[in-house]
Amino acid sequence: MNQEKYRVDNGAGWELDVRRFVDPDRTDAARRPVVMVPGYCMNCFILNYHPGGASMIEYLVADGFEVWAANLRGQGESTRHRGRRRYGFSDLANTDLPAVLDFIGQKTACEADHFDLVGCSLGATTSYVYLAHRPQNHRVGGLVNIGGPLRWNRAHPWLVGASICPPLLGLIRIRGVRRLARMLIPVVQRFPQLLSHYLNPEIIDLSAADQLVKTIDDPDPQLNAEMARWIKNRDLFVDGLNISHSLYSVEVPILCILAMQDGIVTPEAALSVLDHIGSHDVEIVEVGSREVPHAHADLFISQGVQGKVFRPLRDWLRRQNPQIGPNAKK
Repeated sequence: MNQEKYRVDNGAGWELDVRRFVDPDRTDAARRPVVMVPGYCMNCFILNYHPGGASMIEYLVADGFEVWAANLRGQGESTRHRGRRRYGFSDLANTDLPAVLDFIGQKTACEADHFDLVGCSLGATTSYVYLAHRPQNHRVGGLVNIGGPLRWNRAHPWLVGASICPPLLGLIRIRGVRRLARMLIPVVQRFPQLLSHYLNPEIIDLSAADQLVKTIDDPDPQLNAEMARWIKNRDLFVDGLNISHSLYSVEVPILCILAMQDGIVTPEAALSVLDHIGSHDVEIVEVGSREVPHAHADLFISQGVQGKVFRPLRDWLRRQNPQIGPNAKK
């Protein structure tokens, strides 16, 4: 698998860290390029890493997909050269993501003029905002939500408590989260139940925690405040638009993959999009059981995730991509 790194100017003072993953011997150019958007305090590292097997990106590339991972502002190696430091949903969805998709449209080796968008956690929310603001002009052929919320029909009590005062969150700048996480590794390894809302330690190799912290980025105060208001109001408003209501006119096929014991994004929040999306082409993959619970991070790096998450994701993407190009593989 080849990895190519690009710097994408978003037109607002940031250079975005965008990466292309491809196997030249397997790529099916008739398929749409797959574009992955990571979530809150997260970058694309976790999408291309697994402590005991193929990562999500490796799994799809091995099947012939051209995969792109887009670190938007504040994520990965994206850097600010000028303009505002703080950012919110509008910046991510209406400036960064369009710039990334325009760039991929110019660079892709695929023949299709649309994309399959995979939103991971808050990356799915960013994708919803993008679609809501351009319901008829978005170039998204298919949408995948992996553990991402739209409407907070139910939020975990600790998350509600953390969102009591949005203005205060907008004043607090938190730095060095990755360094702090690395310092806490010995504590987490000794008391793994501390992270039970985020992952199931029995199905994740915590001995690789020093690698996993590479996917952690610092949060932004403005985005924190917007998230707090969103959780309190249940509906997300961006630039005066109710995102939930605006999705009624979006008819994009959608796949929802969720962890049934997720303490970060509850199943009710992850599935809320089904009450609002205009599409009738909807599929759901539920991961986890009472015997083997799955939480948020388990959707990406747990044991057996290749069969529980990556395979149904691959199969859905295959069905969304009929073999129409002259170079399509038989």
